[in-house]
Amino acid sequence: MATLQDYRNERLRKLAELKELGFNAYPSDTTRTNHVSDVTEKFGELEGKSVTVVGRVLGLRKFGKLAFIVLSDQSGQVQLFLHGPDVAETDGAKGLVGMKHVNLLDTGDFIQAEGEVMKTKTGEISVGVKNLRLLTKALRPMPTELTNKEERFRRRYVDMNVNPDVRERFVRRSKFWQATRDFLNDNGFTEVNIPVLEHTTGGADANPFVTHMDALSDQPFYLRISHELPLKRLIGGGFEKVYDLGPRFRNENYSDEHLPEHIAMEWYAAYWNWQDGMKFMEDMYKSVLQETFGTLQFKLGKFDVDMSGEWEKWDYAETIQKHYGIDVYNTTIEEVAAKLKEHKLEVEKTESIPRGIDKLWKNLRKDVAGPVWLINTPKFVSPLSKASTANPDVVERFQPVIAGSELGNGFSELNDPIDQLERFVEQQNMRDAGDDEAMMLDIDYVEMLEYGMPPACGWGYSERVFWIFEGVTAREGVPFPQLRHELDETTRELYPEANLN
Repeated sequence: MATLQDYRNERLRKLAELKELGFNAYPSDTTRTNHVSDVTEKFGELEGKSVTVVGRVLGLRKFGKLAFIVLSDQSGQVQLFLHGPDVAETDGAKGLVGMKHVNLLDTGDFIQAEGEVMKTKTGEISVGVKNLRLLTKALRPMPTELTNKEERFRRRYVDMNVNPDVRERFVRRSKFWQATRDFLNDNGFTEVNIPVLEHTTGGADANPFVTHMDALSDQPFYLRISHELPLKRLIGGGFEKVYDLGPRFRNENYSDEHLPEHIAMEWYAAYWNWQDGMKFMEDMYKSVLQETFGTLQFKLGKFDVDMSGEWEKWDYAETIQKHYGIDVYNTTIEEVAAKLKEHKLEVEKTESIPRGIDKLWKNLRKDVAGPVWLINTPKFVSPLSKASTANPDVVERFQPVIAGSELGNGFSELNDPIDQLERFVEQQNMRDAGDDEAMMLDIDYVEMLEYGMPPACGWGYSERVFWIFEGVTAREGVPFPQLRHELDETTRELYPEANLN
């Protein structure tokens, strides 16, 4: 049985022969008049006309003076029909491959074909090739299938070729973020890109990645875990509607819904409160999902979700009381820990009442179909939110629960510098006690608040929203998931000159 090295050696032999014939197997110039989908979709318009198409060879058959090539580009596939007398002779200097040397081509190669749009005797829409040009010689054969998940993630470029639906997923991912941008821009928001590197990071309960900057005397920096605090500085700087869309980093474990690196968006609007934000986001979800998926009705795992109607509203404390019998405002760490154990949830050494109650909520959340707005969150769970004037124990926060997941987070922003400093100090004390996910004390942000920030509402969601509605896990939902770096023995053997140890 032939090995990968055998196939590669045969292709290297063909590459050497092409070079002897004067070919540059990797030219930079390309001509294209049409995508391959035009040939089939606009056949009535293009029949009898000359087109030039480019793409990857998916299949190649040669029978004497006839040859058939299946050509693919991002738009689709088309058949190339080669009739020996009609095809230009081999000319290495021009990169032209004649019938005599078609056998030097392989599946995976990239080619350019010029010819007349036609139908074969069997009725197959084709391009009758006059000039066939080599654009790229592939040295490895493309597999016909790829099912091993680890292999698919490591060689995603192969996965996208073997499983075209994977490539289409990332087209939809792009539509999701473009629809997000369009909705915000259409509603008067300004996109401002804020720093990824921060000397003090905050805005979320998460463990940051740590790096340093040589130019500032080796000062430590953190990769941002949230867009929040810099964007609110912009509100303090006079912006009234602002957002950022880009990567954030949280040094945490992988899960089906979490990646240490992912794309997220946050917006902030001056003179809005949480109720303004909740109405806005209900409209935004409907708009973005309709633009991305063409529907508002979804089958998401075990859940049937209709995003088109009016959303329910659930009170946080009432929900915990109903399901666990715990009064979140009058409980002890012992009572919370006992409930965690009862429901087979982990009790950590650094467990606190807020974090324990949050675990209980997440345990019941997983069975909620939604869409539901979770409101009236206790203040101790949300240190950056503004407290309610009607009940100082709760904050003006709103979170959508859909298909068992929280798919966003928003609240009336805390703009009282004294209150904010007190909450920061409490968080810093938790961090000093060993809670790596507690927030850092950001004194510069407190100083900004002392200069004055208007009433505001803020919101953020990550690409988890896309993953959930796409029906995939986090790793399946990004083009190149982070993996442990590994080299197999075959790779080491193929590149001895590289000294891969």
